Amino acid sequence: MATRRSAGVERVLNKLGAAVSAGNFYEAHQLYRTLYFRYLMQEKYKELLDLLYSGSKLLLQNEQLTSGADLCNLYVDVLGKSSEPVSDDVMKKLSELIGLIGPGVPERENFLSNALRWSVKGSPDFKTGHPQLHRFIAQIFWREKNYVLARYHFLHSTDGSSFAMMLVEIHTRQGYPSEVDLFITQVVLQYLCLHNKTTAADAFRCYTLKHPDIKPGPPFLEPLLNFIWFLLKAIESGKLPVFTLLCKKYKPSLDRDPTYTSYLNKIAQIFFGLAPQRPRNQGFLGNLMQLLNDPHSSDSDEDEHPPKTSSGQNRSNQKMEAEELD
Repeated sequence: MATRRSAGVERVLNKLGAAVSAGNFYEAHQLYRTLYFRYLMQEKYKELLDLLYSGSKLLLQNEQLTSGADLCNLYVDVLGKSSEPVSDDVMKKLSELIGLIGPGVPERENFLSNALRWSVKGSPDFKTGHPQLHRFIAQIFWREKNYVLARYHFLHSTDGSSFAMMLVEIHTRQGYPSEVDLFITQVVLQYLCLHNKTTAADAFRCYTLKHPDIKPGPPFLEPLLNFIWFLLKAIESGKLPVFTLLCKKYKPSLDRDPTYTSYLNKIAQIFFGLAPQRPRNQGFLGNLMQLLNDPHSSDSDEDEHPPKTSSGQNRSNQKMEAEELD
């Protein structure tokens, strides 16, 4: 049953139609805001959401980016006030609007943050936003070749396969041949630190299958790839001695990137039941071996210096992500 409109609303809608037809987008924007306040007072959320979504698209498609982004923020504001559930349909609309705003518009970041905040509604486990919305956003940034932001959002999604394909693209275009294993190793370890072993396995499987410079395995020619393959198997078993043996055997390869130590420490806690240890001067592997030999020991005579930094990919970005995952 159609909702009856007041005479005042009808007049504003007629003015809006005339302004749009005449290409007077400034006036159209003001009229959209007038309707926003009227519908909001009447709690006509469904009508208001439809109006703001269509209005946002219209303004953005006519290159009225600031005005369109303003309506986008009103749209997500109404989502928060209404009982609209988090759904794929709404998240697709949000990501569509993010794409239409485009890069370089200051209001885009605010809208993106508000959209992610809304997507947590009813899902407290998704502290940084719904994984599906992160996936949609990551796809947008990937198309824009903004690999840093795409990487962040893929990491908080469950789309390991697309993330892997983007990594293949980045490495084949920008990476050194010797770093083919580093690209995927860091991502798998970060996924695991976020308790996302399924997506970690998907990313690893897709990357090793699709990368043109990786020969099919296992076993792989690259030791780090073998380590990751064994690590994913060890996580399924949950056996700490197996994990410790792996870290010891592949230590020379793991030393290529100093961030791996903190990731592996957290992985040991999450998947192998290792309690957080007080800082010691013998390094992660030494602490792990000592715990297995004497769980009550707190002293150490060995001193292991931290590994030297290798080139790797995006060092500043790695440091930022390592701090975030801690």
